[in-house]
Amino acid sequence: MIPKTPQREQDLLRAAADIVARGESALRRLVASLKRKVARDGKPAPAELDRHQSEGFRLAHLYAQAFAARCALPSGKLGELEALLAVAGAGLTANLLREQLPVLAMQLDCADGGPLAFAQEAGVLDLVRHTSSPSFHGQVLDAIERRQSFGADGLDEERRLLRQSFRSFAEKRVKPVAERWHREDELIPDELIREAAALGCFGLSIPQAYGGVQDKPDSLGMVLVTEELCRGSLIFGSLITRPEILARALLKGGTERQRARFLPPMASGEQMVAISVTEPDFGSDVANIHCSARRAEGGWRLNGTKLWCTFAGRAELIGLLARSEPDPGLGYKGLSMFVVEKPAFYGHDFEHRPAHGGRLAGRAIATQGYRGMHSYELVFEDYPVPAANLIGEEAGRGKGFYLQMEGFAFGRLQTAGRALGLMQAALEAATGYARERQVFGQALIRFGLTQEKLVRMAALVHMSRQACYAAARRLDESPAEAQMEASLVKFLACRQAEWVTREAQQIHGGMGYAEEFAVSRLFVDARVLSIFEGAEEVLALKVILPALLKAHEE
Repeated sequence: MIPKTPQREQDLLRAAADIVARGESALRRLVASLKRKVARDGKPAPAELDRHQSEGFRLAHLYAQAFAARCALPSGKLGELEALLAVAGAGLTANLLREQLPVLAMQLDCADGGPLAFAQEAGVLDLVRHTSSPSFHGQVLDAIERRQSFGADGLDEERRLLRQSFRSFAEKRVKPVAERWHREDELIPDELIREAAALGCFGLSIPQAYGGVQDKPDSLGMVLVTEELCRGSLIFGSLITRPEILARALLKGGTERQRARFLPPMASGEQMVAISVTEPDFGSDVANIHCSARRAEGGWRLNGTKLWCTFAGRAELIGLLARSEPDPGLGYKGLSMFVVEKPAFYGHDFEHRPAHGGRLAGRAIATQGYRGMHSYELVFEDYPVPAANLIGEEAGRGKGFYLQMEGFAFGRLQTAGRALGLMQAALEAATGYARERQVFGQALIRFGLTQEKLVRMAALVHMSRQACYAAARRLDESPAEAQMEASLVKFLACRQAEWVTREAQQIHGGMGYAEEFAVSRLFVDARVLSIFEGAEEVLALKVILPALLKAHEE
């Protein structure tokens, strides 16, 4: 049973919610100032936006932080621990806004006094002072100890059972061998993939009619499964990402024949999936990729080089974005999405020469973390793809960019779930180590600086989780309108994962640098999160900022 929130914490919650709301209002005023500054003929000019990238990036970051703080401060009643964590998150957010808003107001020539006034408000300073005090940190940690928990997740019974099922699997089957995959750069074994498939993890977004587990979208369920698997191993939880993206592309733009053909073996785990978009000169600039698909007898021939195609060797299916229309003036409208079929290969290098000619070669790229699936450079040389494998067939020509972007929205949300699992693992490891480690005659957790770090970590994880769950629910209700929330939680959770895993390693001291402690793996794995599924700079400046400018019309 969750203890009730004392009156004092209820008062703090109301005050914190009011401060976060006023902080968001101040941010909207700064967005309006930026809009005025970059406007030419009434519209944001790309050249002017580029000139103010630093301000735009910081605005996106602050907006994501405030969004997460708000999601952790719902209007309904919270338990004592949840209230304390929500207040702690609001305090961190208020302090960040207090520091950043005056600087941004100066840079953007903001004549509105709201941002500066917010930074000087007595209530804001009081909240920051209270949540940064040693007594508050002790209160939060005491509540964590009493509950033996880092806060309730607010889920219904069905989803709690889903979480528990995958947590148990990750604890028993994934976590014990995750270090070996990382250190030896081994491929995830097929045996574990089959066990995960039996639990339904590859059919989370696939309807029951095609062998999946859902009759309606359940992005929250997908996030929960991802979170728990990544708590055991980031790479294992990432197995879900690729079938999620391809399944959604097939459901959105594929023909009935394609859905019936490809979705059932994807849902059962019989066929593994990779996604191939990035190219050597085109990473986040998806609209300008060059890999070509040219008409040939029986279908298409692929030519070009792709990078960072994770799991491409082992996968039997690759969802690939290529330029199908020879007119370069069509830009992103000349892109189509294909399902490339190939045999499974288990090494770091592979080559496939189909009977009808052509060649596909793959070379695994060595990485500091995120090991266990291998990320490949792929070279296509007249590689054949049947006409039936163009998603949507003839009607799908030129629609690949849209299918890929919609898949990326769900991929971003799923990546936020990956960050949650990684952060939770780091938080648990750091707290456990701090309880046991004796330094200068007492447990490490009794020192004020350690307590401050642990409380901040717990608050950031709680905020990110609530924001991610809110975005997941929203994505199922209004997919077209929820792109912003998915981008915000990906941007924020991935940034926070770097700090949380870094501090977890720091709390371990020298042992945190030793590979025998999992926290060293968590730290290097976290680094990739802000890079893939949309580098944070591109996400902030090309997705979040334009949406902010559009939403905040004067």
